[in-house]
Amino acid sequence: MICALGAAICFGTATVLQAMGARRAATTGAGGDAALLLRALRDWRYLAGLALDGLGFVLQIAALRSIPIYAVGAALASSLAVTAVVAARLLRVRLSGAEWAAVALLCVGLALLGLASGAQGGRPGSTALKYAMLAAAVGVLLLGTVGGHLRGRSRALLLGLGAGFGFGVVEVSVRLIDGLTPSALFTDPATYALLLGGGAAFLLLTSALQRGSVTTATAGMVIGETIGPGLVGVVWLGDRTREGLTWLAVLGFALALAAALTLTRFGEPPPPAPTSP
Repeated sequence: MICALGAAICFGTATVLQAMGARRAATTGAGGDAALLLRALRDWRYLAGLALDGLGFVLQIAALRSIPIYAVGAALASSLAVTAVVAARLLRVRLSGAEWAAVALLCVGLALLGLASGAQGGRPGSTALKYAMLAAAVGVLLLGTVGGHLRGRSRALLLGLGAGFGFGVVEVSVRLIDGLTPSALFTDPATYALLLGGGAAFLLLTSALQRGSVTTATAGMVIGETIGPGLVGVVWLGDRTREGLTWLAVLGFALALAAALTLTRFGEPPPPAPTSP
């Protein structure tokens, strides 16, 4: 659980640092997206954000190999709260009373979930489940094709959900990988499901945020990457709660998810500040 929360802190802080780097790059010169990215890559804050993203991914893998998927998913959703708090401090973003309450509620939900979570399920993933994850990753790509032809909130919601499903494929696939040796990785369908699912999720989320409601897309992503993978862990991989505390885990999960959805406007860094005339 410490690794999962550490990953959330890394992801949430990285979002703010990358926003600061992008703001700096946008105010120091003109040019298209490529020029902006090159200038951002010369900013230490942007690079620090990328490093934190890498560290967060390593911590996420460690958590997924140790505790139930539903606990990791809820913890990762708390990265939105981290972004909100850090943005309030470093970017002078004002949080409403409801958003501060959501941050507190999310902490309570995670505390309850941590108390109720049992050991990771010991049921090995079947070969059929690995191929199902690979098929799901392909399905995410197809969903992106359909969603790309929609408009408005329905487009953002569908692409956000698809991105969440893709990240969910990554979460489940990490549990399904049998070994970390090169020969085991190259022959394991779960490895390809992880790569395809992660890549598809990134593409869909980027597309959703480019033309659509950030809040709607992020809400869809949070729902897709928490509920589905958590159910897979419980039904097929044997994830359980501590004896007699299932109700507490359900309550904690619901509180954390509701609080994260309240903070979905922080799913994308704030836009760059306008340049001075």
